[in-house]
Amino acid sequence: MLIRHISRLRLTAFRNYTSAALDLDERHVVLTGPNGSGKTNLLEAISVLSPGRGLRGASFETLQQHGSDHGWAVAATVETGDGPSDIGTGAMPDGGRRVRINGANARSIEAMSDYLRVLWLTPAMDGLFSGPAGERRRFLDRLVTTLIPSHSAAVGDFEKLMRQRNRLLEEEGDPRWLSAVETQMAELGASIHLNRTDSLQHLQALVSESLDDGSFPAAELALTPLFDTGAVPETSAALETLLAQRWHALRPLDRAAGRTTSGPHRVDLEVMHAQKRMPAALGSTGEQKALLIGLILAHARLVRLRTGIVPFLLLDEIAAHLDPDRRRALFSALDGLETQCFLTGTDAVLFEALEDRAQRIPVRDGRLG
Repeated sequence: MLIRHISRLRLTAFRNYTSAALDLDERHVVLTGPNGSGKTNLLEAISVLSPGRGLRGASFETLQQHGSDHGWAVAATVETGDGPSDIGTGAMPDGGRRVRINGANARSIEAMSDYLRVLWLTPAMDGLFSGPAGERRRFLDRLVTTLIPSHSAAVGDFEKLMRQRNRLLEEEGDPRWLSAVETQMAELGASIHLNRTDSLQHLQALVSESLDDGSFPAAELALTPLFDTGAVPETSAALETLLAQRWHALRPLDRAAGRTTSGPHRVDLEVMHAQKRMPAALGSTGEQKALLIGLILAHARLVRLRTGIVPFLLLDEIAAHLDPDRRRALFSALDGLETQCFLTGTDAVLFEALEDRAQRIPVRDGRLG
């Protein structure tokens, strides 16, 4: 099998990089250097080659190197079964970004997903299971986006419409305008909910197949109910109708509350440690980390099965808190995915078990090599 990999990566005025260039083969990539040198920034650059705002969730105008007169840009050559493809994204004057594929403007941000999918784990995600529900929703939506690239835009558009609805309620705006906004919200809300439930169903089925694999614990996943009472319709049209009716009925309550009190933006992702039969949030820090790694590895396999594209994995400081046996298990699992993984760490010793299966690149003060 030809491993889809990034053979060339170029950065311009991105974070602490004035410019940077990497030429790579299909092996994993290990980036080592002191804290603050730019390792995570390079992973972030790869992450913006996908829908959404990348692994930090930052607004695009903040990606530009401080003091630079040039707009930020990231470009990569991706080797696929059909040959190399050039993918690039960069700053627009309005604070957004544009995408170019093989020298032409892309029809949409999601067009990048025809060539590469990206998943990541960062230290900021270590408290995912015990932290706020919003963080788990964003994590879930990232997983869904690797399967359904349009999902990210649907979530963003829904949130914009919801803010508009909240303003209309506060200002006691035209009820007809309010109904039009709620109708649009319902269309997007139904799509978001069904995308989530379908993706979780397939992911759970794949996770359940690996319950006997002792390398990493398995998760049991569920969404909290979309509605306090009543079943959720299975068809998109019926769910749209129910959402619109519910928001119409809740206008007085939501006006008093100053927010939209019901909908897909209120759903939480529930995670259980399958082998121990306990909520993931009650596990030790090490158990939660291992559970999260197992979940990402399973989802990477799912993306491969469902789309034919194995996602690139961006693993920031992942080896530092794993014992040697679990590090070896992780590296073996990464090899089994048959994809290119980018790993960072301050100590090169942590990656010795990868032997010659990785190319090692030192990073210091925004310079590579």
